[in-house]
Amino acid sequence: MNENLFSSFTTPTMMGLPIVIIITMFPGILFPSPNRLVNNRLISIQQWLVQLTSKQMLSIHNQKGQTWALMLMSLILFIGSTNLLGLLPHSFTPTTQLSLNLGMAIPLWAGTVITGFRYKTKASLAHFLPQGTPLPLIPMLIIIETISLFIQPMALAVRLTANITAGHLLIHLIGGATLALMSISTITAMITFTILVLLTILEFAVALIQAYVFTLLVSLYLHDNT
Repeated sequence: MNENLFSSFTTPTMMGLPIVIIITMFPGILFPSPNRLVNNRLISIQQWLVQLTSKQMLSIHNQKGQTWALMLMSLILFIGSTNLLGLLPHSFTPTTQLSLNLGMAIPLWAGTVITGFRYKTKASLAHFLPQGTPLPLIPMLIIIETISLFIQPMALAVRLTANITAGHLLIHLIGGATLALMSISTITAMITFTILVLLTILEFAVALIQAYVFTLLVSLYLHDNT
């Protein structure tokens, strides 16, 4: 059991070649473009959820910030669908890989920072030095604010990776314990199975919440720089 504990997090390969790119492209199939005059119920529900989320997330942004609407909605749909697909048995979850999450977090964070320095140069520089700072503390505060700025993309990626990985590990451990207890105590195994079902339902919620939190934090970084 210990040998296979992290096997679901290894990058899948086919004929010795990694197929992560194919897996990351798969969620796009779940959101087809409407090409009919009257959409079916599934596409109508998808469009309603996207409009509801975008309206809530973009309500704080000005006109420049709202130009990121397509990027933010694509991000939350990709992360959410990838997390949900990763809960299927014998599937691979790309968002458990820190490298992928950093690959999403760093460009988006850099884009918000560059936007801030381009359109709000004085305000962006003012974040490094709060008003009324004593003269001896100025160098230290500039260093601290610079470090906190560069930690933001790392925090985004680590938060998503840790939450998704922890949930998968708990499901794996409790599922293995349930199988082991079947031959020892049926009552205890049923209790453990009930816990496993409840944890799986919780993981479905966590998968969507983490997608929303990741996108919301990127949206807040954008709001601070536009």
